[in-house]
Amino acid sequence: MVKKRDIAIIGIGVTEFGELFNHSYDDLVREASLQAIADAGISMDQVQGAWLSTAFPEIGVFKGRSGMDLAEPLNLYNIPVTRVSNFCASGADAIRNAANALNAGECDVVMALGVEKLRDRSSQDSIVKMMVELSHPFYQKGFTAAGTFAVYANRIMHEYGVTKEDIAGVSVKNHGHGFLNEKAHRRMSCSIDQVLGSPMVADPLTVMDSCPTTDGAACLIMVRAEDVDKSKHKPIYIHGIGLSISTGWDLPFFDPKHDFLSFKATRDAADSAYNQAGITKPMDQIDLVELHDCFSIVELLTYEDLGLCGKGEAKDLIRGNVTKLGGETPVNVSGGLLSCGHPVGATGVRMVVEVCNHLRGNAGERQVKGAKTGLTHNIGGPGAIASVIVLRNEN
Repeated sequence: MVKKRDIAIIGIGVTEFGELFNHSYDDLVREASLQAIADAGISMDQVQGAWLSTAFPEIGVFKGRSGMDLAEPLNLYNIPVTRVSNFCASGADAIRNAANALNAGECDVVMALGVEKLRDRSSQDSIVKMMVELSHPFYQKGFTAAGTFAVYANRIMHEYGVTKEDIAGVSVKNHGHGFLNEKAHRRMSCSIDQVLGSPMVADPLTVMDSCPTTDGAACLIMVRAEDVDKSKHKPIYIHGIGLSISTGWDLPFFDPKHDFLSFKATRDAADSAYNQAGITKPMDQIDLVELHDCFSIVELLTYEDLGLCGKGEAKDLIRGNVTKLGGETPVNVSGGLLSCGHPVGATGVRMVVEVCNHLRGNAGERQVKGAKTGLTHNIGGPGAIASVIVLRNEN
């Protein structure tokens, strides 16, 4: 896909992520959107189209089943409002759709908002139960996310000499970053021993290798690059968006050729985004990355899929602190999903807000110095769906 024109993000907003029992779905929508509207220096009635990302209304608070659940709390009527659901890539897909509407000339000012309320349900009504009972009638039986990624963890340990300590090192790094993030769900530092000593979920992944179930929302206001008013906006430009659905429910788990060392969806989405953005040497051209560390092992796998290192070299990045704040290419300086949590529909948008703050120089204690180019990555479903977005500050 060839990029038609640059899209500018002119407004960003994000709520606290956590167990927000005192905040309704509508409260979160209003908080994130009003932050973004104020940041953009516009009024709500200037928004001409909006995309709402809520992945799992069935297990949240039964909100987010249509665009009406964005229109109502914002009084945002008489414009197109669309609900987007694409597993963990939902937020990024909402951004993609909003950008496409700008490229098509359908709208001049658009909103992409992700929100999820997952903590208002009992454990008996969890995502695992929903997937087993309501998803694919055969392939989902016995399926859990932790169990799936544990297979990859054992495979990469066998093939490339990755150790449990390497996997735990991702959790230590990201929780250390998250300690600096006032909006993260888990604001706590931890040691290798604490990660390894936490309860086992699916060998070798422990509780501290797993992201928490979380509530939260994030929002973007976007315009075409030529419509930016630099006297009041601090624009960050989208230079590439890749989205790929590379397998179905039965793949890759029933594909005898699949090596359980990589995700084709991530590679395909990255290739598309890199082609649009002119990225040929990711490690040299990208200053920071927010990637989908739903489990620690996914970060290591994604290093290779994004081209940050060669095959079998992911362990060297974590051992050498290359991806730690202050390293060559910091990864998940927000704390990632491991620390921020994962309100599924909001995560992809939250990542873009984080990168925008760094590219603007507004990230406080966790600021990546001199950052000009950033990347976000989401992967969802059975490793089948992935999105990659490349962002730049051209000022």
